[in-house]
Amino acid sequence: MSSKNKYNPQPESSKSTYILGGLAIVVIAVLVIGGVIWQNQRSKPLNDGYGGVQNSEVQVQTQEDGIVLLGLPDAATTIDLFEDPMCPACRLFEERYGQQVAQAVDDGQIAVRFHMMNFLNEASPSKDYSTRAIAATQCVADSGDAIAYSAFHTALFDESNQPGEGGSSDLSNDDLAQLARDAGASDEAADCITSGSGVEQAGAHAAASSQALSAAGGNSTPSVVHNGTVIDPFGDTDWIANLQP
Repeated sequence: MSSKNKYNPQPESSKSTYILGGLAIVVIAVLVIGGVIWQNQRSKPLNDGYGGVQNSEVQVQTQEDGIVLLGLPDAATTIDLFEDPMCPACRLFEERYGQQVAQAVDDGQIAVRFHMMNFLNEASPSKDYSTRAIAATQCVADSGDAIAYSAFHTALFDESNQPGEGGSSDLSNDDLAQLARDAGASDEAADCITSGSGVEQAGAHAAASSQALSAAGGNSTPSVVHNGTVIDPFGDTDWIANLQP
């Protein structure tokens, strides 16, 4: 057979291969950079620079089962927020949404019922940190100073103050009392924290919060419940604006 009738495949152009490879690298780079930007935007604090509650008309009061209600009397709607003082995801929630929530409270857009839980007690070195922190928040709430309560609540979830799970130390009652003073709480509130007199009751309140969360269909912290429905603040960054009375 004549050799000129044979099919002799030629090597493909290396130039096209390099072009395709280069395009693939560009696409991957765009996806990676876009993902980093998207993640940074998701974790960026909303209303950054606003701080805690500032409106002197906002009220705070401790209700049945230790629920703390924070808001204006004529707030448009009310949400229920379930947190554990040691919960890392709760810290992320506070970092992301805390200032936005505070402004919404100041504007009368929402009031917040805080349900504090203590399921992470055993993860703290003292084995009762969550319960003691709950008692501390109630001491500040009982003083009737909404601005101090908001500031103290924020401070509890600050990364520099929140104990790590399984860590070597947590905050003593004296530490919590000083944190409350730094937030603007009264000496009476600080003395209440130092004494530890409300810790046993705070444990019972935490158990009631756990039952309330289960009844609402939630199973983790942080959980936001509105009109009996659990909503996903991490999946809907506009969740406050989307709340209906």
